[in-house]
Amino acid sequence: MNNLLAKPLINSWIIATWDEYIQQLDNLKDQYLKSYYYQGHMRVEMSPVSFDHGQDHVMIIFTVNLFIALRQIPATGLDTTTFRKSGVRECQPDVAYYLGENARTIPSGTGIVNLDQYPSPNLVVEISRSSLLDDLGIKRSLYEDLGIREYWIVDVQKPQLFAYSVANLGSQRITTSQVLPGLEIGILEEVLQRSRHNNQAEVGYWLLKRFQQEQS
Repeated sequence: MNNLLAKPLINSWIIATWDEYIQQLDNLKDQYLKSYYYQGHMRVEMSPVSFDHGQDHVMIIFTVNLFIALRQIPATGLDTTTFRKSGVRECQPDVAYYLGENARTIPSGTGIVNLDQYPSPNLVVEISRSSLLDDLGIKRSLYEDLGIREYWIVDVQKPQLFAYSVANLGSQRITTSQVLPGLEIGILEEVLQRSRHNNQAEVGYWLLKRFQQEQS
């Protein structure tokens, strides 16, 4: 057993067996941290603390939930949930959605979502302040291998949003969501930008009118 269990490296990918990774999680269970496992490496991230990160997190969820409600798209949204393919991969995206026929796939009372038993989410979102390059690189490969259909990355610093459609173990940049047909990525970016200067009620009212105009 190496000494990574005694002193974990935060926000870095380090070599570890699956058993070492699980033991590390047990050691850190009283701390609020995000964790990932991929290609024989583990990563532990500090929980976000910035105002902009929290605000963007809320606004992305609000925008998606309003869109799916108006379009009556069956959906189950999840906040910082663990998805595990035991012995191989694990992730804790900031936001995840099961959509359409998958909306009722995961039963209530489930803890860690076992991807050997259940399908992967249709959409995952990472809110990035200091982890942008990692989210664009290694995590994108992780989500490709997990079979996620769509992956969004919010760059808190700009703010801007990178969106990728995933298929055949690869991904391609998109400007309109494929899993939420009709939702333009540009609208999501405008929501983030407006929230920097307007309160959330004002942004929400503007967004509601925008979606209603598109439906009329």
